[in-house]
Amino acid sequence: MAGRDLPVTSTSALVVGSLTVTTGLRRWLRSYAMMLRFDLRGLGQWLAFGLVIQVLMGAGMAVMYGFYLGDVPPEVGAFMASGVPAIALIPIGLVMVPNMVAQQRITQTYEFLWSLPVPRLAAAASTFTVFTLMAVPGMAIALGVGAWNYGVQLSVSPMIVPAVLLTSLMTTSVGFGMAHAVKNPVTVNFLTNMIVFFVLLFSPIVVPIAQFPDWLASVHRVLPFYHMAQVIRDALSSGLVTDVGLSYLVLSAWTIVGWSATAWVVGRRG
Repeated sequence: MAGRDLPVTSTSALVVGSLTVTTGLRRWLRSYAMMLRFDLRGLGQWLAFGLVIQVLMGAGMAVMYGFYLGDVPPEVGAFMASGVPAIALIPIGLVMVPNMVAQQRITQTYEFLWSLPVPRLAAAASTFTVFTLMAVPGMAIALGVGAWNYGVQLSVSPMIVPAVLLTSLMTTSVGFGMAHAVKNPVTVNFLTNMIVFFVLLFSPIVVPIAQFPDWLASVHRVLPFYHMAQVIRDALSSGLVTDVGLSYLVLSAWTIVGWSATAWVVGRRG
């Protein structure tokens, strides 16, 4: 009624004439479910591509190092095989997520996705869910190939769940933040290729960090790649990892930085 304020209620919907606007948790969950369907349909070709990339990077690197090293003691084999999942997870969040956003810019669908009437946190949660689900099969295959190649039997503990979830969240958040902050798709592609190059050749994932020069080891104690391997290796083996709590803290810090960068970009647009 004109001249009167609408009463404030505790319900989750505001009814204006015949239009119902859902708010709160119910709206968020509904938006999340719709974005999941949207993302799964839109990423059809990326799903198979991501699986192939994971296996090639994870299992392929384990097999390649086997060619160089030949027969290795069981401890060395367990160390290398338990590092394979970290390698397999890297291309999902730090390569595929930013390249997906870059492709959206190229095909001019980026602005359309921003205009969808859903909470942006729900859209981000959908991206994390889809790419995490995409990561698990490739990671498992890469781990199986690595364990078979070195003839070791790894012991999977319940800590594999938080280790994989945090690692996937970290890579997705950093990749998401980078993709939204860097507008030029060519620059994004260059950065993702540099990440792959750096990880494959200069990261202490399947090579002990003690083998690295002091200055490079110090750099890696700040970067997330070494710590990704640490938390996953700790969940797959016994006695190979010390001070895993620090690695969880570093990964959590990188996750916060990634989502903060994304939130900053979202806020500027909003």
